[in-house]
Amino acid sequence: TSFLVGFLAVTVACCIGIPLGLAAGLRGGFTDFVVMRIIEIWTALPTILFAIFLLSVINSGVLGGLLGSRLLNVALVIGATSWVGLCRLTRAQILTLREHEYVTAARSLGATELQVALRHLLPNAIPPLIIAVTLLMPAAIFAEAGLSFLGLAINEPTPSLGKMVADSRQWFQLYWHLAVFPTLAIALSVLGFAFVGDGLRDALDPRQN
Repeated sequence: TSFLVGFLAVTVACCIGIPLGLAAGLRGGFTDFVVMRIIEIWTALPTILFAIFLLSVINSGVLGGLLGSRLLNVALVIGATSWVGLCRLTRAQILTLREHEYVTAARSLGATELQVALRHLLPNAIPPLIIAVTLLMPAAIFAEAGLSFLGLAINEPTPSLGKMVADSRQWFQLYWHLAVFPTLAIALSVLGFAFVGDGLRDALDPRQN
């Protein structure tokens, strides 16, 4: 469950952050101004408290029935609160890449802005984005575990590592392993994705070679 929520949350974050960063970096001007103000407002919000608020709103009332299962709701909320870093990175990459000669050549040959973005800018910005996405996975898994621990994320009968840790609190003195092993699973998952992200950074970042 934690891995599934992590993948879905990262997908949601990519669908929000990458297009906004691409538009801000490519168009500039008013578009860049609006996107950056949205990022500043979103950054000012306390992430965990805002996620708890969103889950409380979604899981109660009409929205809970419209958006479906709690698993999808949790992935949507985590992704909606995690896109800022991807947006900033995409914007920074596009601002750098759009000044290269091959972009000027493509425009001189009659390529539209969309063609320049999809054929030239975005493919060259993918390596650092892959690294960022890989490093975002541990944060999404950890966020799901924390929200499940508080009883706001995954509900019965779907298993969750965070919920396992929460349920084991009353039995900890007698059955300590009920809390230790799910905690170790969370820690190893986060550590594993962190190692993958570091390895991809070394492999894909030319400055590290």
